[in-house]
Amino acid sequence: MGAVAVDPEKDFVPPSFTVKELRDCIPKHCFERNTLRSFSYIAYDLCGVAALVFCASRIHALPVYLQAVAWVAYWVCQGVVCTGLWVIAHECGHGAFSPSRTVNNITGWILHSALLVPYYAWRHTHSQHHKNTANMNRDEVFVPRTKSFRGLADKPSTEAWRLDTVFEESPLYHVAKVVAQSLFGWPLYLYRNASGPKYARGASHFNPKSVLFRSDQMWQIVVSDIGLAITAAVLVYASFVWSAGAVVRFYGVPYLMVNFWLVSITYLQHSSPRVPHYNDDEWTFLRGALCTIDHDYGWLLNTCLHHINDSHVAHHVFSLMPHYHAVEATKHLKKKLGKYYYHNDTNFLVALYRTMRYCQFVDDTGSVLFYRNTSTPLKVE
Repeated sequence: MGAVAVDPEKDFVPPSFTVKELRDCIPKHCFERNTLRSFSYIAYDLCGVAALVFCASRIHALPVYLQAVAWVAYWVCQGVVCTGLWVIAHECGHGAFSPSRTVNNITGWILHSALLVPYYAWRHTHSQHHKNTANMNRDEVFVPRTKSFRGLADKPSTEAWRLDTVFEESPLYHVAKVVAQSLFGWPLYLYRNASGPKYARGASHFNPKSVLFRSDQMWQIVVSDIGLAITAAVLVYASFVWSAGAVVRFYGVPYLMVNFWLVSITYLQHSSPRVPHYNDDEWTFLRGALCTIDHDYGWLLNTCLHHINDSHVAHHVFSLMPHYHAVEATKHLKKKLGKYYYHNDTNFLVALYRTMRYCQFVDDTGSVLFYRNTSTPLKVE
């Protein structure tokens, strides 16, 4: 059977579950946090980081024709392992790492600072994302641009519409967008709140007086900045001891790979032509939380990324649940949610390309909005 056009909006009815209903379908032990077990995953990741650094330090002994291949392998592998550390710090920000708030914040601050992430600043805006997921007016990340924002509100004969249609038929255009977003989207989000809501576009996560934060959060943002300054100082010192090139090879390129995974994973979790966004009159916390898509990247990546990608629905509904219980919880949620459980098993890179190509804008009006573009119909095999 060939690909056929489908309409995700046809007969769509927003879900009417309650949080209690979903919680009751999950075994109670899935909500238990174990500090020692959580630290074991940090130890696991740090061993991976150390092993990869050791191997990379021996690349110079390889034949010249193998050195480039070895460095690429190091960058890819180290990027995945460090993304795992990022995920653990993310868990600290939610309070899912440990029952102790102090342990959560100290651990999260150290890990995120080492990865040049302003821990407290990110934690505050990420909390708003969870509280307002898929809300067109209050969500914090990957908020869909409207048709008028894209300059496409007029008739199809407008110049903007014609240009969009031409580019949407160019695979290289979408590949370039994927690469640019994946490598530089995260720094742009931190510096200028790229992909964020209208009220805070251009706001910085590094500014203690940013519109993103309340006045009582100012000193936490300062502490975040201090953590970044310490890491920057260590990197500068390392560049004098070894060389700037060594810092770029061992830290800089893996840092970009972490950016790639972080942005790409988040983008795919919250962008799909099949999944709606809501305006205020139809939005509820649970409806928003269920507008999340699980992606299976295969056993190895799922494990290294601590299942942030294939149990994200459970995470959004119950963000205090530790990652090592989320996979089990997902099995129960999937049964309970039925058609309202969204997942995508398409190859990771293929899914990135297709999502970038189709998810261009949403309509300006309406209570429940689905992604559209100017020329390509949504198709399914």
